[in-house]
Amino acid sequence: MVRNPLTPEERERGERLGRLLREARGGRSMADVAARAGISAETLRKIETGRAPTPAFFTVAALAGVLGLSMDELAGQCAFVVA
Repeated sequence: MVRNPLTPEERERGERLGRLLREARGGRSMADVAARAGISAETLRKIETGRAPTPAFFTVAALAGVLGLSMDELAGQCAFVVA
């Protein structure tokens, strides 16, 4: 199955999500947060840098739980911006 390329808006949304997660992680190590969320540090690195702009819902939910973020807050801040 071939995946359609991401739109610029989807890439931007992924970058916003990455920034939010990185800011929420603060001084905590990437390895610690990733382990607590049940993902690899490399996966977290890709999400935080925007290289994985469309992570699975359950991955985002696990990270939000570890970082003390609400899914509503994340969704609101990562929603498409309509000009």
